[in-house]
Amino acid sequence: MKKIVFLVLLAVMTISCQSQTNPKIKVLPVAEYKSHISKESVQLVDVRTPAEFKEGAIPNALNIDVNNAAFDEEIQKLDKTKPVYVYCRSGARSQTAAHKMVEMGFVEVIDLAGGYLRWN
Repeated sequence: MKKIVFLVLLAVMTISCQSQTNPKIKVLPVAEYKSHISKESVQLVDVRTPAEFKEGAIPNALNIDVNNAAFDEEIQKLDKTKPVYVYCRSGARSQTAAHKMVEMGFVEVIDLAGGYLRWN
């Protein structure tokens, strides 16, 4: 049992630290994220489900569900040479999306720390 708990904790720590080791992925606190997306026209992507998106979203966000089979195809329509701002409900799915996007060749992905739950 102790080995299982240890392995789970190790996995969680590894996943949570991955963005810190990838210079192409940044995680910003709410105030800084709001500042960035309000200053210019940015690529802003909500990676939650369409149902979650309908319940509330950051203005001007595109909804591209990271768990949908069409995610890779839809995300490829964005400009890879410009920063992409992503968020989800709490931060886990947006990290998954960010890593996928970096693997696809995106130069910079900025994630909202704590996700949409922290937005308001």
